[in-house]
Amino acid sequence: MVYASSTSTDQRWGNLNCDRGELTDLELKCVVCGGQHFTRDHWEFMQTMPQDPVDMVDDLVKMGLYKENQLRAADTVNAYELRKTLFLKTVGRGDPSREKLILELCRQAGGLENAFAAAFGPKAGTFFGDSIRSGGASRREFLRNMAVGAALVALASCGDSKPPAGDVAGEPVSVDGLEKKELKIGFIPITCATPIIMSEPLGFYKKYGFNAKVVKMPSWGAVRDSAIAGELDAYHMLAPMPIAMTLGLGSASFGVKLASIENINGQAITVAERHKGKVNGPEDFKGFTIGVPFPYSMHNLLLRYYLATGGIDPDKDVKIRPVPPPDSIAQMVAGDIDAYLMPDPFNQRAVYEGAGFIHKLTKDLWPGHPCCAFAASDQWIDAHPKTFRALNKAIIEATGYARDPKNRPEIAKAISERAFLNQPVEVVEAVLTGNFDDGNGNKLSVPDRIDFDPYPWQSFANWISSQLVRWDLQGDGKSKKLIPDKGYDVVGKEIFLTDLARELAKEVGQAPPSEIYRPEKLAFDSFDPKDPAAYIKKQIDEYGV
Repeated sequence: MVYASSTSTDQRWGNLNCDRGELTDLELKCVVCGGQHFTRDHWEFMQTMPQDPVDMVDDLVKMGLYKENQLRAADTVNAYELRKTLFLKTVGRGDPSREKLILELCRQAGGLENAFAAAFGPKAGTFFGDSIRSGGASRREFLRNMAVGAALVALASCGDSKPPAGDVAGEPVSVDGLEKKELKIGFIPITCATPIIMSEPLGFYKKYGFNAKVVKMPSWGAVRDSAIAGELDAYHMLAPMPIAMTLGLGSASFGVKLASIENINGQAITVAERHKGKVNGPEDFKGFTIGVPFPYSMHNLLLRYYLATGGIDPDKDVKIRPVPPPDSIAQMVAGDIDAYLMPDPFNQRAVYEGAGFIHKLTKDLWPGHPCCAFAASDQWIDAHPKTFRALNKAIIEATGYARDPKNRPEIAKAISERAFLNQPVEVVEAVLTGNFDDGNGNKLSVPDRIDFDPYPWQSFANWISSQLVRWDLQGDGKSKKLIPDKGYDVVGKEIFLTDLARELAKEVGQAPPSEIYRPEKLAFDSFDPKDPAAYIKKQIDEYGV
């Protein structure tokens, strides 16, 4: 559900510097975890979540989860027989908790007969056809009863269905001497985090001896702050973040290692529906406000790379501002931003919402580019070396599983749950399978729209560092001096654990490369990782920025 605000983010927060994630007045306890955080991102994130179950059902209707043919089939269901079946499958199995749930659902609908009559009776089609109305008691009653009816039917069928896919990781492996088995791993609810998320429901953590829980984080600023505070054990991070944090770009210096890559490709530039027909290339973005998830992200670096090829100075001709991914569609609809380069599923969700169209997939800017990564702090790794190794190994194995296209529909179902991405399955599946509508009337098939490869090429690190130097995101010249003086190769090898990733990948039966560098072919140029300085000079000479 999209919530449009009548005021901009900056106006809502007054003296809160949203661009840098700094809080100047007070800190709040997080309503999710109860802990103290350096920013208000947790609190702001919760304000965008649907509070009314009916609003959530309305969202599902809008997304097309209730299909007309399903409603027609429901018309034929006999309420008495279904009720009888329900109780045989629930109460008859001696499960008091299930009986209590059914009775509570029925109570909310005004009784079992009311629930089935409203949700599945002969007038159901009429109610559904009338559901485009923007309000009214009948609409809300229909939606509530539809939700109740759907829940009851789901309970009725779960006894005979196949067990849910789980523990696909297989038999536990022998892992001795783990320093810690109870783990909390932070993640942002985006498809880039697929290996980290799926490892919980599909059993990869369990296989390696962990009782690990993934913890949903509201923004990359919150991930950074939580890492520095030592609140969680390990993290889903943007690939440039470990470099920026270790070097002290954008925050105090804090050592972080990039252990393995989570995904390659998997992002897109999405433009607001109101600009349809007006944006054909990078030059058409002049004057736009464009959202990216974090300053130190592949999204920001790739957006700048693209805009510059059209003669757009990213620091003068447009405004690039950080936007938490879950807030991106709402800000686009509210008019706070004109476009964004975001991770999925928010590009695809914008299409489903009718809020925007996909202008360009980032794989078309750099096929096989890195995006997100599994990372942990130097302090935590030093204190838990065996745990870190086993945890990285579990995620590398999960990444290999996600790379196989035939596993993607199963994974989409596993990670779409409310505790994880909280998105309709078909949205997530459209991203993972690459079969999708682009919002311009095209049905596309791009199997590698997102892909998964855990190998952290050192050439990735060198390209990222080259762009941090080119754009000097802090504006104080620190990156322009610090990275070249230290040495591009030194920075990469200190932070990207390529050799360890190769070793662990071999142990789980994968075939990683033996090389650590490779030439990178981008849409508008090629990057030689042996000479980042020459690459930067060529870019500036050609495009003026």
